[in-house]
Amino acid sequence: MSAVTAGASTATGGPTTVAASPAEAVPDTAPATAPATERTSQVRRRRRLSPGKRLPASRLVGPVLFLALWALASAAGQLDPAAVPAPWTVLETGVHLWTDGTLRTDILTSLQRAGTGFVIGLTAGVALALASGLSRVGEALIDGTVQLNRAIPTLGLIPLFILWLGIGETFKIAIIAIVVYIPIYLNTHAALAGIDSRFVELAEVQGLSRFRFVRQIVIPGALPGFFVGLRLGVTGSWLGLVVLEQINATNGLGYMMFQAQNYGQSDVILVGLVVYGIFGLISDSAVRLIERRVLSWRRTLSS
Repeated sequence: MSAVTAGASTATGGPTTVAASPAEAVPDTAPATAPATERTSQVRRRRRLSPGKRLPASRLVGPVLFLALWALASAAGQLDPAAVPAPWTVLETGVHLWTDGTLRTDILTSLQRAGTGFVIGLTAGVALALASGLSRVGEALIDGTVQLNRAIPTLGLIPLFILWLGIGETFKIAIIAIVVYIPIYLNTHAALAGIDSRFVELAEVQGLSRFRFVRQIVIPGALPGFFVGLRLGVTGSWLGLVVLEQINATNGLGYMMFQAQNYGQSDVILVGLVVYGIFGLISDSAVRLIERRVLSWRRTLSS
């Protein structure tokens, strides 16, 4: 049929019309498949930009690598044993201190100090951030004072707090609370200030009560910043504890390290540092885990 039509058209001098064969129909479908191929390539390019799948226990790779390098350097005789003992020497010292009960007592005392100061600082930081972030009057009264406190080195307040609160446990807990509350306040207040005003307008249009507004808008909007401040606060509590336990203390990890310094026991000092590092890593990992569970609705690079 197509051949007859072609012959007739040629004979009459009219335009030549040739029916498309299946092979010639392929270019007509190419434009339809091109966008799909292009979209696939774009998706592949986008996937390469992401960090990739989360590796199990990836945060332990760095410490394990550091420990391996330390052990290799010690075995090769590149480190002075009196200054930097080998890892197995530090482990033996830690086991000995744990067996005789010294390390257990010091750890429990340090945990109690750090935990009490952390709870007080956490409560103060959240309360002040909410009062300052949800009220202009509260912001005028609180924010400037906290910013001034942040500019003053917290450890520089130790002599003044000793005069006010004495040389006992109270001033140590107070200093830890200050170290903790400042980052929690700053990050939570910044998160509150960064809440989109359109959400506030929507809540007003919907007629939400103050309680529902705080529960449904304020708390979800402030949680990312709060967890950043919480991680910094947890780390700060351990950092402050190292210094504070060397001031008129009779027990604690810092006191143990200070006494070891007087007797030149570098292995005992390293035991204390390792314990501080382990507690810091565990507490930070716990906060990260809670953050991922609470903020599971967010789609971020870390998730």
